Amino acid sequence: MKISAVATERLLLHPLSVAEAERILAGEPGDQDLWGDGYPGAGDVRANTGFLRGVAERGDPGAFRLYEIRLRDSGVAVGGIGFHGPPDELGVATIGYGLTPGVRGNGYASEALRAVLELARQAGAEGVKGDADVDNPPSHRVMEAAGMARVAADEKLVHFYLGF
Repeated sequence: MKISAVATERLLLHPLSVAEAERILAGEPGDQDLWGDGYPGAGDVRANTGFLRGVAERGDPGAFRLYEIRLRDSGVAVGGIGFHGPPDELGVATIGYGLTPGVRGNGYASEALRAVLELARQAGAEGVKGDADVDNPPSHRVMEAAGMARVAADEKLVHFYLGF
């Protein structure tokens, strides 16, 4: 299934292929890849490992995949955003994201998240959930800025949700 890139005002969300995810895990950019300082990070490696495992177990996830966050003006990859897999039995997809330290604080994560939430809605999800560590208020602000509501918290995580 061919999934198109998603353009926002300042970003391009590039849908990752299996081959690209494998290169990220190997830490070996392809000839056309422009990786920013600190990319891929540990979170990108974890996310791409899960993406490859999900493709092996369930096949291509369509729109509910990982996307590389690229700066639109330069094409440089500065992070990733995407789904942990297709929506669950209730139609809810789980989201994750991360940016390299050098570009945090510019609103890129909220911009990317808003675009991916709309993508999930258009692809038929009933809602999207995400969580962040209790001691990560910047990530809480990202989800809130994208329209997700804080719905629960425990000693480790704050949980967010947006229904469609």
